[in-house]
Amino acid sequence: MSTSEANAPMSDAAMIELIHVKKSFGAVSVLKDISLRVPRGGVVALIGPSGSGKSTLLRCLNLLTLPESGVIRVGRSTMDFTNGHQLPRDKDLAAFRARTGMVFQNFNLFPHMSVIRNVMEGPVTVLKVRPDEARQTALALLDKVGLRDKADVAPDKLSGGQKQRVAIARALAMKPEVMLFDEATSALDPELVGEVLAVVRQLAAEGMTMVLVTHEMAFAREVADTVVFMRDGVVVEDGPARQVIDTPREAATRAFLSHFHSGRLPAAAANA
Repeated sequence: MSTSEANAPMSDAAMIELIHVKKSFGAVSVLKDISLRVPRGGVVALIGPSGSGKSTLLRCLNLLTLPESGVIRVGRSTMDFTNGHQLPRDKDLAAFRARTGMVFQNFNLFPHMSVIRNVMEGPVTVLKVRPDEARQTALALLDKVGLRDKADVAPDKLSGGQKQRVAIARALAMKPEVMLFDEATSALDPELVGEVLAVVRQLAAEGMTMVLVTHEMAFAREVADTVVFMRDGVVVEDGPARQVIDTPREAATRAFLSHFHSGRLPAAAANA
């Protein structure tokens, strides 16, 4: 495994690039030779049945899970796993992960810290930002996600949707180049999903590069530039979001999308 920085050429200015990435757990091959490109400012939605490898792909993108082979590039930082299984050094992992903000299903907020301390913790501890500067940034981010008035509240006093919005603010506080969302709304009650998706929609409008694992097909159709359908560890189909969701080419994609009632898609998609 090797790392490199600015001397690694970007492929057509892609912000994210995976090249022939493979990952197995024991005898189970979870990612089978995955290649994917996301341009700067692009939004990619990963869809597919449970167990298809979507979350593993996302975790490989920020090296929470290390692939067995392949190349992963974020910005101008590259991790090359093609020459063996040597683990990256801790400082290399930390530097690479700092380029990606990750939002999980279950919030993972620090329960003993207030909302604002949750958002400040990464910049102060990891980036060595002065506490007063980190606090101002945290307040601005809480304002961005509509929770400035909750700055001094404990996480257990928040709704699920509010917790997830704090988690997004916490990820943004690290000033990532890209944002990764792993089923960010799956643990929420239906009435709370919209408030989280509104924040993601705003980030997309601002030009943040994002990869989303989601089962919200209407949202993927509206916000994503590209939809990637995965099954059994391979990319079965990818293309413009509305094309893949409205008129998928592959039978497997059509079968998967048939499980989503027409009422969950916009009228244009339902009637296409």
